[in-house]
Amino acid sequence: MSATDMAATYMSAMGMVGALSPLLAAEASAEAHASGVEPGDLEQAVWLRLLERLDEDGPPSDPADWLRIAVRTEARRTRRTTGIELPYATEPADDSGPDPEQLALTAARRRALHSAVRRLPGRCPRLMAALLSPQDLTYREIAGELGISQGSLGPERSRCLGCLRRMLTAEVAADEPRG
Repeated sequence: MSATDMAATYMSAMGMVGALSPLLAAEASAEAHASGVEPGDLEQAVWLRLLERLDEDGPPSDPADWLRIAVRTEARRTRRTTGIELPYATEPADDSGPDPEQLALTAARRRALHSAVRRLPGRCPRLMAALLSPQDLTYREIAGELGISQGSLGPERSRCLGCLRRMLTAEVAADEPRG
């Protein structure tokens, strides 16, 4: 098809779209309810069929009649497809867990936290590592591991958390763009 022919076909299609839109909307609304499809979906399917026809055979000789037949054909096809397609008993994709992006962000935050914990002064890195341990150690176990009294563990933890908070606040403030 030459460029001139394509331009003529395009202009013809645009004229048909403008002329047939109200008719298609009315026909799709009338057929959609019975076929269990949204009128807009039915309209889109018919416009697609029209474009396919224009590409293969050119414009229909009687566009209004072709459109009515196309709407009914698409409605029948939709009814058949709906009868054949059955919903899954359960959702095939398990959306209950975090998605890969959330897992990556959580891992990045965890790495940043552990990196900051390692830079803490004194006994704080060992204390915070014990508190963050996946083993979920008790205060008694942590105190025994660090060789300090269980009573001093709370105040020490509080000082370490304050230091960590100041460190992370300074880092977050430094990372923000200015201006």
